[in-house]
Amino acid sequence: MRTFDLSPLYRSAIGFDRFAQLVDTALRSDSTPSYPPYNIELVSEDKYRITMAVAGFERTELEIEFANETLKVTGRKQTEQGQRSYLHRGIAARDFEHRFQLADHVRVVDASLDNGLLNIELVREVPEALKPRKINIGGVVSPQLVEERKAA
Repeated sequence: MRTFDLSPLYRSAIGFDRFAQLVDTALRSDSTPSYPPYNIELVSEDKYRITMAVAGFERTELEIEFANETLKVTGRKQTEQGQRSYLHRGIAARDFEHRFQLADHVRVVDASLDNGLLNIELVREVPEALKPRKINIGGVVSPQLVEERKAA
């Protein structure tokens, strides 16, 4: 019963393909990944931080990839050499892959691993052409200026 028909978006709007795909993907996903736990933090107006709890993973076992507005964080745990005998095993050490859809003009600027927390720094850089700008309202336009504009 939670099915939405997005076809009206496709036939009446141009350039919203990505939005429709995002909604469609969100509705299709069976479950939201809960491992590893993570936070998404607004650091300042155009800066964000994703913090993932990846205790037990080394730098070499983690991979961060950014392509097509999608940030993919993957953890591949290396197999242990010796067999251990656990009385209780509460620390998860399984592989994971987590994807984050990023908005337009958001890019990854840094990543660090500290005390079992993977911090990924993001920044939104809106191009100058897309930023709001003030338009000055001029007074009376001189005939000479009109002629110069026509010539140009």
